[in-house]
Amino acid sequence: MTTIRRFCCNDLLRFSSVNLDHLTETFNMSFYMTYLARWPDYFHVAQGPGNKIMGYIMGKVEGQGESWHGHVTAVTVAPEYRRQQLAKKLMNLLEDISDNIDKAFFVDLFVRASNAPAIKMYDKLGYVVYRRVLRYYSGEEDGLDMRKALPRDVEKKSIIPLKRPVTPDELECWWTKITGVARDHNVSDLRDFGYVLMGSVV
Repeated sequence: MTTIRRFCCNDLLRFSSVNLDHLTETFNMSFYMTYLARWPDYFHVAQGPGNKIMGYIMGKVEGQGESWHGHVTAVTVAPEYRRQQLAKKLMNLLEDISDNIDKAFFVDLFVRASNAPAIKMYDKLGYVVYRRVLRYYSGEEDGLDMRKALPRDVEKKSIIPLKRPVTPDELECWWTKITGVARDHNVSDLRDFGYVLMGSVV
């Protein structure tokens, strides 16, 4: 039986096996603690028999006006527990919180342009490519900004695709999104910070 519950501090000592996938980035403890402190509603773990961690999702809510949205910072499932729709359940939970509690207009995420399995899954969940961000990952690989409109965005303005790719410096709220957390971690190169979506989830 699978239980989905809030991520807690003790889980930081138990979830390393989930992060073994080469597409899943592991940050230092203070990064995860920041999310636990600021956005606890957006940090959940899927737990299986024997209290083994099967996967987790980490996100936040941010923006202003019609850009107020939920954001998926990381979602990943351990290889042995994939193809059980765990990622879908975790994504649905974050979407429900964004919609029903925070009244967001949309949910967004970033994914490597080469991560075809994840892109396919997000497409099935109703996400569309809003824009391509050039050299988003460590200045090397492009990222795709994918979005899903929530009921509050009646006209679905948030998911109208941009006609051209953008650079990381052009992202709205780029500074607001990561500078505060990066400062806490003494990171000087923001594009190497690894803020973006991580994980292989199918």
